[in-house]
Amino acid sequence: MSRLASFRGPSAPSTSPVPNPQSPSNKKKSRRSDALTDSSNLQPPSSPSRSATESTFHRKTRAYLLEFKAIANSWDDLVLIDGVRAAKHLVDARTELENSIALAPDRRPRYHLVGEKLVLAENKITELESIIATLEKHFWRMNNIIDGLEALYFEVTKAKGFQWAAKEPLWTTWSLEKFVVSIPSVLPAYNQLFTNARSLSILFDHTPRRLRYREMLSLDGSSSRG
Repeated sequence: MSRLASFRGPSAPSTSPVPNPQSPSNKKKSRRSDALTDSSNLQPPSSPSRSATESTFHRKTRAYLLEFKAIANSWDDLVLIDGVRAAKHLVDARTELENSIALAPDRRPRYHLVGEKLVLAENKITELESIIATLEKHFWRMNNIIDGLEALYFEVTKAKGFQWAAKEPLWTTWSLEKFVVSIPSVLPAYNQLFTNARSLSILFDHTPRRLRYREMLSLDGSSSRG
């Protein structure tokens, strides 16, 4: 037989395959290759965190968590960016205002010396009050989310049982019960932050000073007309 017969060349028109002898090492490699091929077709273990379709309970929990995250991010921006900037501008405006009054004769400055600074200070007070009001709304929204999670927990226990709610991981590790128990633990910190912010707003309240400044301006205007 021609050497080309094993390659099914022109001199070997037969279509019957010619088996290739395999050495023990080649057989081991072949079995390993087959095992790898078979394992590539295997799916990962089925779990709620990896399933293609999630239950309504998964989707509701995710919605609550994403909403809580968005509120927390907004809280940080309000306090660390908007609040700090407004407070700094207020302190600067009031410092300049006090300096202008101290330098004025008989501590009775004319309006053009303090009017602009007074308006700026009042605007920043209004801005801080708006920020604190928004923080209060955020805090109550957080409470509402926790109430929603608790209501969802009881709904799940009725539908799937306490064991499922307590042990079944929603995403990788945490069960619904773990979320329901853990999320409320962050509220005291936000409550303390809100209380501190409200206390600062009382310190920044410059109504008595504003009345005193306007009284000075009124006296200055009446004396100039006289």
